[in-house]
Amino acid sequence: MSASSIGAAARERHWPGLLLAAGGATAFSGKAIIVKLAYRYGVDAVTVIMLRMLFALPLFLVLALWAGRGRPTLTARDWRAVTLLGFSGYYLASFLDFLGLQYVSASLERLVLYLNPTIVLLLGWLIFKRRTTTKQWIAMAVSYAGVLLAFGEEAQFAGAQAGLGTLLVLGSAVSYALYLTYSGEEVRRLGALRLTGLASSVACVLCIAQFVLLRPLSSLAAVAPQVWWLSLLNATACTFAPVLMVMLAIARVGPAATAQTGMIGPMSTIAMGVLILGEPFTPGVVAGTVLVLAGVALLNRWR
Repeated sequence: MSASSIGAAARERHWPGLLLAAGGATAFSGKAIIVKLAYRYGVDAVTVIMLRMLFALPLFLVLALWAGRGRPTLTARDWRAVTLLGFSGYYLASFLDFLGLQYVSASLERLVLYLNPTIVLLLGWLIFKRRTTTKQWIAMAVSYAGVLLAFGEEAQFAGAQAGLGTLLVLGSAVSYALYLTYSGEEVRRLGALRLTGLASSVACVLCIAQFVLLRPLSSLAAVAPQVWWLSLLNATACTFAPVLMVMLAIARVGPAATAQTGMIGPMSTIAMGVLILGEPFTPGVVAGTVLVLAGVALLNRWR
């Protein structure tokens, strides 16, 4: 086979991977839009996240069983690790995110969550004393300057609530960064798909149990039909499907290209926020987005 033929075949494999990465990033971004739409029907974060996880639980259980075929049975140590990772990476991170979305726009929420690589780097520096270069500090400063710029713009519209919402979403990002920081060994032991399925299933059970403890089951009768349909869409198109799409993209084009393509996420959230939710599209939001994306891009380049 000629060199040109080999190159053409590689490009044919490359494009589906990039499309999967872009689709996964866009679908993940749609989660915030659906949650904001659901809040318009008078439901709270406890109810919205429970419904999302209720529909997602069977899907993640199937994923865990499928990914665990032919693999060793989980030990007690594995179950403890999966439970802790599921609590931090999926339950607590999701709940804080949903709470934050009650107070801030979908655009600001996505920008704060996109700081995740910088938070992972900071945790590595604080917890494991990993060396951080001057260039990496500069990249982080650029990203955080973007969030501060977007936050300042948001505060003009939302007032004091913008601060509370931003702190809640930042807490979500830190919780998920802790999951990423400590999940490395379990990924090697269990596999990425199996760990995702198991940890997400744990989070689903926790969200359902939280609703049962905090809300009467009779309150579900008052939930608008639109919220049920939005929750089903959230669980399938914006929760389960993106996980598979991103994993398939990583298998085809690698984690670096998948992460770079994921930069479409904040931009798609802003576009959907403006078009679907009617959120303001201001110069501050645009400039903040550019700085956040630039900072994360520089951080990936200077690792």
